[in-house]
Amino acid sequence: MTGKARLASALKTSLPAALDLASQPVLWLIEAVFIGRLSAAALGGVGFALQIILLTVTLLLTFVMGAIILINRHLGSKNRYQANHVLGQTMMSGFLFSIAVMIVWYFGAPLLFRLIQENHTMSQAGDPQISGVASGIQYLRLVSFFAPILVLNFVGIGMMRGSGDTHLSMTLNVGTNIANVVLSPILIYGLLGLPRLEVRGAALALGISQTMGLCATIALLRSRKTVLFLSFRELATPRWPTVRQLFKLGSTTTVEQLVWSIGQVIVTSMVAFLGIRELAVHQLFLRIQAVLSMFYMGFGMAAMMHIGKHLGANEHYKAEKMGDMMHRMALVFVIALLACMIAFSESFLHLFIRREDVILGNYDFTVLFVVFALVQLPKAMNTVITGSLRGAADIQWVMWTTIFGVLLLELGLNWVCAFVFQFGLLGIWVIQGLDEILKSAVNFLRFKCGKWKEIRLP
Repeated sequence: MTGKARLASALKTSLPAALDLASQPVLWLIEAVFIGRLSAAALGGVGFALQIILLTVTLLLTFVMGAIILINRHLGSKNRYQANHVLGQTMMSGFLFSIAVMIVWYFGAPLLFRLIQENHTMSQAGDPQISGVASGIQYLRLVSFFAPILVLNFVGIGMMRGSGDTHLSMTLNVGTNIANVVLSPILIYGLLGLPRLEVRGAALALGISQTMGLCATIALLRSRKTVLFLSFRELATPRWPTVRQLFKLGSTTTVEQLVWSIGQVIVTSMVAFLGIRELAVHQLFLRIQAVLSMFYMGFGMAAMMHIGKHLGANEHYKAEKMGDMMHRMALVFVIALLACMIAFSESFLHLFIRREDVILGNYDFTVLFVVFALVQLPKAMNTVITGSLRGAADIQWVMWTTIFGVLLLELGLNWVCAFVFQFGLLGIWVIQGLDEILKSAVNFLRFKCGKWKEIRLP
């Protein structure tokens, strides 16, 4: 395969994957605009609920990541039957997991939200003294009723994306999120004669749109228009050897992502101790970063898919060249993105928070935003490089580098910078940048040394 052919193949899969993955956090950004118009406390509370949801979703990587690794190896070796078998077992495992998720979200919400300390309240129709914490609990509990739908749709689209049908996964995900964007203002503000539901409206919009999306996902996976085919027999018949294999491959990635996500929740709790103003701005940054990270992940997903298929076909040289191609593409993308973010930094804050909101009055946003923008360069490179390593099943290495960064930097040094040296939120984001720089450097050296070529699947 020539350099131009590799570039064309990389763009064909990575760009739809990037748009697909970015559509969900773009939705959260738009929803942040709607909820931010209610109050900063509501934005902080619902943002914390979304972090809990994302933390839970990382547990699904036990099955999803293991499934993608197996599926691409099977597809690379032309064994489509085994690839479809893995899809059915992954969907079945996801459904069983979702039942536990629903129970935890509903009954555990009050306990989880004790992490936030606040004195600020938000005004809602019918109850003028509902706090941001109460809004977050209300949002999470209502979303819990849709947990099985959210989980199955996440798994189904993830399998489609991971097998190379990125244009179809993009269509499904973007369509689902457009429906959510349309429903959100209608239900939040009570448009078209409907009652004003505010935070509850945001939760209902999410649930309804995901229900529509799941119906479309299952129909497409059953249509034989995709690389994979969903067999209802596989979905209803547990094959424990396959489930154990999924768990063995995916549990390492789950531990890695779970440690990272717990670290992010703890860091957010630190920010909450700084104050509701800092929490609102931090949640805004996390939402922007979530959008950007999905573009990085699109490149990383494409690298993971191509490397996995090349290794399944015993084409080690092509796997390495494709990884190098994806790394260069990501670098060019993030440099252009960084320039745009710094040039328009002052326009971001008041897009999401009301100018008259006294909680955020006189906050030095510009310097903090520039630091946040600079963090995106090493974060993007690390995301794509780790995608390459995961495609080669070098997941143990990725797990330990992530755990080291979380324990030493994101938890230890974050506390020191924020509270001992009194750098506050600025100190927290400086440490985030240092963490990403170190991880991207060591992971790049790992990829270049080539030990991942020797890994064999269980």
